[in-house]
Amino acid sequence: MRRTYTYKEKARLLLTVLIPILVTQLGMYGMNFFDTIMSGQAGPDDLAGVAIGSSIWLPIFTGLSGILIALTPMISQYIGAEEYEKVPFTVMQGLYLAVIISLVILTLGSFVLDPLLLMMSLTDEVRHIAKHYLIGFSVGMVPLFIYTVYRGFIDSLGQTRITMVITLLALPVNVFFNYLFIFGALGFPRLGGIGAGYASAVTYWFILIVTFLFIYKYEPFQKYQLLKKLYRVSLKKWKEILVLGLPIGLTIFFETSIFAAVTLLMSQFSTATIAAHQAAINFASMLYMIPMSIAFALTIVVGFEIGAKRVHDAKQYSYLGISMALLFSIVAAVILYVTRGPISTLYTADPKVAVFIQSFLIYAIFFQMSDALVTPIQGVLRGYKDVNIPFIMALISFWVLGLPTGFVLANYTELGPYGYWIGLITGLAVCALFLALRLIRIQKKYKEVIQPN
Repeated sequence: MRRTYTYKEKARLLLTVLIPILVTQLGMYGMNFFDTIMSGQAGPDDLAGVAIGSSIWLPIFTGLSGILIALTPMISQYIGAEEYEKVPFTVMQGLYLAVIISLVILTLGSFVLDPLLLMMSLTDEVRHIAKHYLIGFSVGMVPLFIYTVYRGFIDSLGQTRITMVITLLALPVNVFFNYLFIFGALGFPRLGGIGAGYASAVTYWFILIVTFLFIYKYEPFQKYQLLKKLYRVSLKKWKEILVLGLPIGLTIFFETSIFAAVTLLMSQFSTATIAAHQAAINFASMLYMIPMSIAFALTIVVGFEIGAKRVHDAKQYSYLGISMALLFSIVAAVILYVTRGPISTLYTADPKVAVFIQSFLIYAIFFQMSDALVTPIQGVLRGYKDVNIPFIMALISFWVLGLPTGFVLANYTELGPYGYWIGLITGLAVCALFLALRLIRIQKKYKEVIQPN
């Protein structure tokens, strides 16, 4: 990371940080994409089971990993303020938290998974696949959370190309083990959708091992000497991470869990509808990787500038990132509309399911456009360490307004399952308005308090 002076320099640095993050996010998404595609080829029940399993796991992971995301703005601000000695201590405390979070999830999951699945209107086969998909996935839970901490450290140093390389190395590993476990190749048992969970677990262990090699053998990571000294647990530092991270985690949880809640509520509809909804969400999630990547990059560069007390520079980065996201959303809308037919054939050979997918993708156009504003602004606000009010805004937008609207439209109008998507669009649009107003206020506050260097 370095100081920039012109919009051109800022755009170049932002893209330097952003592009590897985008490739990384697309790679991580690619793992879920291939899980879904390859499970769908195994059969509709396998696709539906993986859809239900993913809907349970995704909000839990994204919400709890959001706690660890707090390390990114913390470390970025330390580096901007040239307080390098605080970095290894903070990373180690994050690692302790990551292990504890993983063990808590594994323990709770062993008690609540069966009752949760029994509450849903699922066939026995779909319920069995969803359960054992999650059991397989859990084998890789500890390395996944540990890697989340290391990734925050790597990205905060502006070395986003390293996480990109790690992800690109992991993607073919995931596809290969999917092939082995889902279809029973090379003498392995044919596990169907369940195999996707075990393939993901193997991949996360691979990712962690490769990350260790980069951090402990190469600069600029080696100079921080992580794990050279085992610091004592610091409840004070844990509190600092949790005070910043819990609102981030809850915000992400409320955003992702509403999508999961919609999928679970759709269990009242046919298996074809569930499968089509999951396929459409899966593809729309790929498009979402771009505003999400912009948000991650903005957290890093804005945090760096705020740490150095360069408020004007932070504001310029904010405008650049948000403009990029909005421009992309327009392009994505056109692509989604024009290619919705071919997209549906990627997920299924069933004509009925394909028609449902194409219909859902029309609605996906509108909520991805709202996402293009919501997500980058959240990234900017995290760079400012402003997390509490955005959390409340997300809670109100998605759960007080969005989900009830969708429920009413889906159950009391002729819209059926499409009503839930209109509810999602409503929640995102309201959240976009709230966050835009919040950003204006925060930037004004910082301008009054801190003068740029």
